[in-house]
Amino acid sequence: MEKIGLLPINAIGAQFCERLAPCLEERFLHKFALEKPLTLSPSLANAARHQYFLTTVFNKMSGTSPNRDGFLLGLMSDDLYKTSHSFIFGDASDTDRIAVVSTFRLRPEFYNEKPDDAALFNRVLKECVHALGHAFGLKHCYNARCAMYYSHSVYDTDGKQNYFCDTCDKRLRANR
Repeated sequence: MEKIGLLPINAIGAQFCERLAPCLEERFLHKFALEKPLTLSPSLANAARHQYFLTTVFNKMSGTSPNRDGFLLGLMSDDLYKTSHSFIFGDASDTDRIAVVSTFRLRPEFYNEKPDDAALFNRVLKECVHALGHAFGLKHCYNARCAMYYSHSVYDTDGKQNYFCDTCDKRLRANR
């Protein structure tokens, strides 16, 4: 069984990752190992957008363990974007077996709501399952309750489950 490294980036605490790991282990049936935290320099962020470019984050993550076996999931507090999207909650590369999720827009405070640790944790869990699904080769699902459903907004994230529908689960098992 391959391990999945869980990499805290910048202000993500180890306690949050330690709480998240058993939930992800249950869904993927892989052992998660907490990696040494990665600090990204603010100079790597787009100065005009105040966001990190996805490819830059992937490159820095890959550099932390170039000879790694298994998958790598980064969790960061900073905002992310990619060329085709003004923001993303997370994404993955199935060829590099790497994924990253940002908590920035998953926090209730971003939407002028009071802080809610349970809501944040559930949103992060759903987006981590989604991003790792991509790392395992899954595509987006049309079932709005499936973790692989594309979240256009945090409200889509709130509406989906933190696990795969039967169809995506079968695809995941076939990809292993």
